[in-house]
Amino acid sequence: MFTFFGNLFTSIYFQKENILIQGLIFAILALGVYITYKILDFPDLSVDGTFPLGAAVTAVLITNGVNPYLTLPVAFLCGAFAGVLTGIIHVKLRVRDLLAGIIMSTALYTVNLRIAGKANVPFFSKDTIFTLGPIGKLFEGNQIVYGKIILVIIIVVVIKILLDLYLKTRSGYLLRATGDNSTLVTSLGKDKGLVKILGLSIANGLAALAGCIYAQDQAYSDVSMGTGMVMLGLASVIIGTSVFKAIKCMKSTTAVIIGSVVYKLCIALAIAAGLNANDLKFIYSALFLVILVSTRERKKKVKRNA
Repeated sequence: MFTFFGNLFTSIYFQKENILIQGLIFAILALGVYITYKILDFPDLSVDGTFPLGAAVTAVLITNGVNPYLTLPVAFLCGAFAGVLTGIIHVKLRVRDLLAGIIMSTALYTVNLRIAGKANVPFFSKDTIFTLGPIGKLFEGNQIVYGKIILVIIIVVVIKILLDLYLKTRSGYLLRATGDNSTLVTSLGKDKGLVKILGLSIANGLAALAGCIYAQDQAYSDVSMGTGMVMLGLASVIIGTSVFKAIKCMKSTTAVIIGSVVYKLCIALAIAAGLNANDLKFIYSALFLVILVSTRERKKKVKRNA
């Protein structure tokens, strides 16, 4: 027993930097999922397509000599545009939210292949945000992992602050109201459909940005990178908002970020303990089912209160 736990914690100890880096990168994705699931009450499956979209765009730009820092806003805008299309399919064409996400995610698979030109695009010999600029100069060789941690923390903190500030604006309050009681938004003379499209745009922009940074961390892009990203984001949101909801002074965005790191730690523990990676798909599916059921109950409660 002691040998088992000793090997387990030894394995986690040597992976702690990568767990933190990936946990923080996926926290950006989780913040996007937080907008759609927790605020908008919209089960957006297009995240599985916008995450690799950001990675594909990044790989193409970097291999063509574009400054890696410029790939960040470009990837965000590409993901935001995909989110707008998802919103248009749902709002204007009156397709159900789940189906709208599935349609966009499926279409993006082909789009990502067209952008990248092939399924896998490596760029190991090219500079990334982790090797270029002040961070790259200060941390070289074996120390680069610490540079990655610092840079990712800076990016996540900036995104969190901007998102918190946005949610306090008039537009942010309308976004919250649309998820809680869309009738109220309509009574205020606002188009709830446009608010949904805006929320989906921001959420998918964050997902693509996460894909951009993840691709630069791994130094390659793969068309199948987005598989399970919705589940990962959901798990992070659930862990963050459920475990830390008792802490009154902690903002939901902070809880989601911590939840993402905790989730990656749990996955690393499960794999180190001998759990087959294929078994995790079943857990993802069960978790997604729980979310859908709880979301439906929440809708019923809101309608009764309205």
